[in-house]
Amino acid sequence: MSQQADLDTLRNRLDELAQRVGELERTVGRLPGGGELPVREAAGKTRQERPELVTIPDTPYNTALWTDSDDEGLGVRDRHAP
Repeated sequence: MSQQADLDTLRNRLDELAQRVGELERTVGRLPGGGELPVREAAGKTRQERPELVTIPDTPYNTALWTDSDDEGLGVRDRHAP
């Protein structure tokens, strides 16, 4: 196909997409509840429930926690990477 034919095809598909999105918006607007989708329950929770927030302190961690740790992907400290 030529570039112009590709552009024409793309424009037609975009117009069709815009029409279908408009149809979908009108369909959703006619749903009971004014377009609000019902809240599903999954694993005993609803979408409206939010998980409890956990506060993480700004204080630095104790450096003793990291004394025997390896740097992931870098190898053991004080040695050269292969």
